[in-house]
Amino acid sequence: MSEEPTRPRRFSLLQRETWARRISAAWRVRGKTYRDRGLGWRLAVPAVFLAAGALFVTSSVASDGTDLRAGRYGDLSTVVAQATEEVNALQEERNALADEVESLSGRLQDTGVSRAQQRVDALMVPAGMAGMRGPGLTVELDDASPEEIETSGKNPSYLVVHQQDIQAVANAMWAGGAEAMTIQGQRVISTTGIKCVGNTVVLHGVPYSPPYVITAVGDPVAMLDEIEDSPSIEVYRDYAERYGLGWDVMPHSEVELPPYKGSLDLDYARPAGDDVDRDDDGI
Repeated sequence: MSEEPTRPRRFSLLQRETWARRISAAWRVRGKTYRDRGLGWRLAVPAVFLAAGALFVTSSVASDGTDLRAGRYGDLSTVVAQATEEVNALQEERNALADEVESLSGRLQDTGVSRAQQRVDALMVPAGMAGMRGPGLTVELDDASPEEIETSGKNPSYLVVHQQDIQAVANAMWAGGAEAMTIQGQRVISTTGIKCVGNTVVLHGVPYSPPYVITAVGDPVAMLDEIEDSPSIEVYRDYAERYGLGWDVMPHSEVELPPYKGSLDLDYARPAGDDVDRDDDGI
């Protein structure tokens, strides 16, 4: 027996209107929900990105280029190994420096150092770095009196002591075997220069007025003989007699000269490189 085909269900006009209103209301509610969610996401997404960026920046500053996870238990062995290597390297450096100090300290008793110290000690007196005592001679030079300068009518340069006069006396005393010398109480060394500046003489940067006193340790007779034989000093003594310049010579049975206490820096000279004698140790 054949079944009768099902007929499609028919709705009345009232039912159709009711379903249409329900569907329309549902779509309005769903559309409002989607719109509300879209506005929330539009506000939330930038905020999340800003927060994430702030966290990244904070982590970068705090780490300062290091691994922030280095303190985890899994990395402790690596940290300990690195610290041990640093300690061992510092210990090796300390041992090397201690060995160097010990080596240098041991050289204080080395024959090379002793020989160099002996050379230094032997050169202290000739270099003017040590005091000197012994028989000697003093020569004093002075300008003519102010009255003589004003009333003589002579050229004033004839009536004062010049640097070449002091140099002539000093050279004669060196030639006579002087072992040490002072001018105006300052020890004369190899770099000493005598310069006339106006009516004063500058020695080691210090200006001095007359009288000029030159004292030397050595044989007084030998030095006096050289002074007597010096042509330059003979000219000065002649002017001293004619124009009243000061000239006085005083021998000493013993005189003490101080060491040089000024700077040893050379402004316009330097030690000769290959000409300096050195011993086998390069000293």
